Amino acid sequence: MTGADVAGVAEIEAECFSQPWSGRTLAGELENPCAVFFVARSGSRVVGYAGMHRVLDEGYIANVAVTAAFRRRGIATALMRRMFLYARREKLGFLTLEVREGNRAAIAFYEMLGFGAVGRRRNFYANPAEDAILMTAFLTRGAREETAT
Repeated sequence: MTGADVAGVAEIEAECFSQPWSGRTLAGELENPCAVFFVARSGSRVVGYAGMHRVLDEGYIANVAVTAAFRRRGIATALMRRMFLYARREKLGFLTLEVREGNRAAIAFYEMLGFGAVGRRRNFYANPAEDAILMTAFLTRGAREETAT
């Protein structure tokens, strides 16, 4: 993601999430050395993005979203594969994320990518209030054991 992408990413945020990140917050991520954001484009238009924060050898996925007109075309899969490539290149032990408990399509998508449910965050989401399922994909041997201790 570059500065030129921020407005497009903010539009997707507003379309996809009940509590979207602002353009200002997204622009701030460009200055965050722990943030890693990738965008997908159709021509010059941003049609999807994925972002995460790296903490030592751990990856915390913040958001994955694709504008409605471009869903079911493999864009989210491509963005997540890019995240996995980055994570493996950087030798991250795992990637983790939260997903709304009621978002069955997203849960199935993440399971297809190798994520598994490892916990729950009660009342994590608002508008509407809902629990989050914490899902993790372990990337290195021993990452699960190290995380559990």
